[in-house]
Amino acid sequence: MTASPAPSDPSRPRGRPREFDMDEALDKAIRVFREQGYTATSIGDLGAAMGLAPGSLYKAFRDKRAIFLAALERYQMLRAEQTRRLAEAPRSGRARLEDLLAFYVDSSRGIEGKRGCLAVGSAVELSLLDPEVAGVVRRNLARIEAQLADLIRQGQADGSISRSVDSAATARVMLCLMQGLRVVGRAGRPPDDPAAIVAVAMKLLA
Repeated sequence: MTASPAPSDPSRPRGRPREFDMDEALDKAIRVFREQGYTATSIGDLGAAMGLAPGSLYKAFRDKRAIFLAALERYQMLRAEQTRRLAEAPRSGRARLEDLLAFYVDSSRGIEGKRGCLAVGSAVELSLLDPEVAGVVRRNLARIEAQLADLIRQGQADGSISRSVDSAATARVMLCLMQGLRVVGRAGRPPDDPAAIVAVAMKLLA
């Protein structure tokens, strides 16, 4: 999108209208932060990746942290949209939950897996010292956990998941599994058999 900056936007000073596509620029920043982490990424790295000279970069954002927060917000928005489509597909609750688990397994493999997840990578790194980022990470994890619990309850309602399953506890375990997959994928240990991982995870619903 190409638009004039909103006067209330605290991440950037007032100035001339943007002369670049903000979403495209943030997508490039996301890739840099995912591959290098927050600390190892410099303003120069971001400017080169985003195709922006220092002057343009600082007109759009106050500093590296502001770029990171904007990139993290966009990354989580895009991931939420991907998982929302899976969660709202016209299938049983069990089938949709299985699709969501498969999505996370696939995300831990190949180039996507090696780049890692921004929310559990550089965001966790920064959240140790930054309460605002920590809050963003917590809210995102809570959203995913709630989505998982809701799918379990929907499966119980449609008969595809046993009513004896504790939806809250099982959702928490699945959240840990899914986020752990992103960590091991980043570390170069992606699952060799994605279907087997999903099958084991689905046994939690037995």
